[in-house]
Amino acid sequence: MTKAKNFLVICADEHRPDALGCMGHPVVKTPNLDALAARGAVFERAYTPSPICVSARAALACGDYVHKLGYWDSATPYDGKRRSWMHALRDGGVRTASLGKLHFRSGEDDNGFSEEILPMHVVGGIGWAIGLLRDDPTPFEGGRELAADVGVGPTRYTDYDRDIAAAAEDWIAARASDDRPWSAFVSFVSPHFPLSAPEEYFALYDEDTLDWPVGYDEALGLRHPEVAALARFYDYGPHFDRAAVRRARAAYFGLVSFVDACVGRVLRALEQSGQAEDTVIVFTSDHGEMLGDMGLWTKMVMYEQSAGVPMIAAGPGVPRGRRISTPVSLLDIAPTALDVSGVEDAGFEAGCAGRSLRGLAAAPNDPGRTAFSEYHDGGSTTGSFMVRWDRWKYVHYAGQTPQLFDLGTDPLELMDLAATPSSTPAIQDALAEGRRRLNRICDPDAVNRRCFEDQARKIAELGGEEACRNAYLFNHTPTPAEQSALAMTQA
Repeated sequence: MTKAKNFLVICADEHRPDALGCMGHPVVKTPNLDALAARGAVFERAYTPSPICVSARAALACGDYVHKLGYWDSATPYDGKRRSWMHALRDGGVRTASLGKLHFRSGEDDNGFSEEILPMHVVGGIGWAIGLLRDDPTPFEGGRELAADVGVGPTRYTDYDRDIAAAAEDWIAARASDDRPWSAFVSFVSPHFPLSAPEEYFALYDEDTLDWPVGYDEALGLRHPEVAALARFYDYGPHFDRAAVRRARAAYFGLVSFVDACVGRVLRALEQSGQAEDTVIVFTSDHGEMLGDMGLWTKMVMYEQSAGVPMIAAGPGVPRGRRISTPVSLLDIAPTALDVSGVEDAGFEAGCAGRSLRGLAAAPNDPGRTAFSEYHDGGSTTGSFMVRWDRWKYVHYAGQTPQLFDLGTDPLELMDLAATPSSTPAIQDALAEGRRRLNRICDPDAVNRRCFEDQARKIAELGGEEACRNAYLFNHTPTPAEQSALAMTQA
């Protein structure tokens, strides 16, 4: 494999896998990411290990499944106790920095970085405790806020992202005269809600001509009982009238173009510093965004728009202009980091569930590889488990009926084949194969029981259900500056 000196991961937040020009989106403008794709490889079937921020980021750091790590939910953030690829690189002599959102427990933990610049961690080292109350969920009051925040103009998140881009420019420029290899995790918050985009980016889209969300008007008839439970809990849909839906979609695409511009700043800094030829770059997101599709907003579900993520790799050892149909995951970033940096860490590698993206990009396509995702957080009555291979997607809900989609003939996932009255042998075979593949990864019923047991202990640790209901009520995590102000207020 071609030697590389440096490893740069650029992560967006809540970026749908299809919201890129290089993925064929007919409207979205992402010139910087499209240029990166042209000189690298696009992974067309990339997935998050969990469609929720905190769990996905813990799994990305550790390179292993959420159910094996125990970072189940938004109140159980990564705390540095499980070895991460950042620990492995730093201990192997690589200068390893984070810039921007991490969503770990605290900067006081040893998360593996040589330095954390402008880090965003969960609130108060606790996070979103209400999500633990899955047996007796508290009505979620943030639904109306999502619709009310739709519009034009900067937000505290877009201001924060501009600061992250500037810090990354400075940090990369400073490495030009440093012979030591480095790794940087540059993590933006956009296009995460609030769905308000700076005016110059919102203006790129005509809200009146944008496509209507997929399955929006048919949504109630399409919902699996567990998806319906999540929709009732988060309660976003009823607060959107048709004008707000269109405006939200325009704002989201504006935020995608905004984060593309931020990525462009980072990539230009790399070029101008003379380090681009020595650096492997990966662009991705922690999870996707439904954006009204199926009548759903944000993430949490196993539809492609939520469980899928963009994934682009470029640099030494990555073939140029290649489209990869092999399913990949955020879990593949950890072994990529070791591969690129030349660090050997046998103990860490043994716990990785993925493979290097460079190796996957250079190998023949393997559409039969299994991608896996799971969800155990707020609003869910049971654990959700997804496996994707070839044309099929199987979604298992512990104790409930599964879902099955043929993405070859139904890429929009409008027909749940597991719910069809007359099931063909091909459907039965796919259902059986989906369950077999899932069982190779985990016993979903045992995992579900263990998760609820762990969450019950966490509730008790935090002071009981009432304490969880009243702890840190928020819809989206405050920026570092806001968290500092909050801490001063409470002191």
